[in-house]
Amino acid sequence: MTVSMDGLELTEDIPIYLQIIKYVKNDIAIGHIKKGDEMPSRRMLSALLGVNPNTIQKAYRFLEEEGIIQSHAGAKSYVMIDEEGAERIRQELFDYEIRQMIHTFRQMQATKEDAILWLERLWKEGEENEST
Repeated sequence: MTVSMDGLELTEDIPIYLQIIKYVKNDIAIGHIKKGDEMPSRRMLSALLGVNPNTIQKAYRFLEEEGIIQSHAGAKSYVMIDEEGAERIRQELFDYEIRQMIHTFRQMQATKEDAILWLERLWKEGEENEST
C-alpha cells in the first residue's frame, strides 16, 4: 500500500520537513502506516505539498537515519519500522505531548492535582462524545 499524505496540512510555525516527519510518525503510531508500505516519491510529494523537493529529501533523510524508511537511489522508499519500532515511536510522541502539556500547566501555575482533574474531566467528555 502507498502511504497517503493527503491529510498533511502544513503550518508556518514549524519547519516543513519536521511536519512531514511528525505526520509519518503519527500515522505509524496509530497504525495507518505499516512496515512494507510504499512512501510517495519525493517528486510527487513535493508537487502535492507545493514545496521544494530538497525539503522532502531532508525529511526522508531523517526518516532513513531513524530507521523508519529505507530508500535506494532512483528507487522507491518503503517503511521499514516493525511493531516494536512503532511502539517506540508511540512512546516518543506521548512523551513529547505530555511534556508540552506539563510545561503549559506549570507556566499557568497549575498544580499536578489540577492537571489530573482537568485530564480526567476531558477524558470523560471524550468518552461521552465517542459513545453518542
